[in-house]
Amino acid sequence: MALERPLREHGLKSERLLWPNKASKFEDEVNDLEQKVGLTTLAKAVAWAQTNSMWPDTFGLACCAIEMMSIVSSRYDIARFGMEPFRGSPRQADLLIVSGRVSHKMAAPLRQIYDQMLEPKWVIAMGACASSGGMFNNYAIVQSVDKIVPVDIYVPGCPPRPEQLIEGIVRLHEAVKAGVPPAYSIRSVAS
Repeated sequence: MALERPLREHGLKSERLLWPNKASKFEDEVNDLEQKVGLTTLAKAVAWAQTNSMWPDTFGLACCAIEMMSIVSSRYDIARFGMEPFRGSPRQADLLIVSGRVSHKMAAPLRQIYDQMLEPKWVIAMGACASSGGMFNNYAIVQSVDKIVPVDIYVPGCPPRPEQLIEGIVRLHEAVKAGVPPAYSIRSVAS
């Protein structure tokens, strides 16, 4: 691990360290070795593994589901993110993509699927209907899916293009790599 300050600033008083701006051959070799060998922390390695092996479970309810299904085609190919197979079982998935309007009748099955997922788990709300109820401002439609499950990423649009969903996935990967905890853990801390 590279030191943030030169050794002479740590209080070491050897003659070699006090030479002005003259690195030894050993120090040059160590610097070259650090650049060639990937050094990381365990937390960064786990975050990298989580982002490159997310397995999505789909909860397609309306027109957004068609756009969601197209991201596995050769044109968009989410296999490059390690997300090739859509899981049919929530016990094998760690990312839930809710696409479309959620009626009050579908709220209980959505919550059941979410509860059966592995931890850590993330949720993407795809489309205006899943994010805010969309144009359906009535008693039958849940006005935001975050009333049922905690949401990590909102993808706007009616329906959003596949590129927008891929952008949401990339943003989710950035948040996981940055160490942002899933929304369910943030919600439990705030409560």
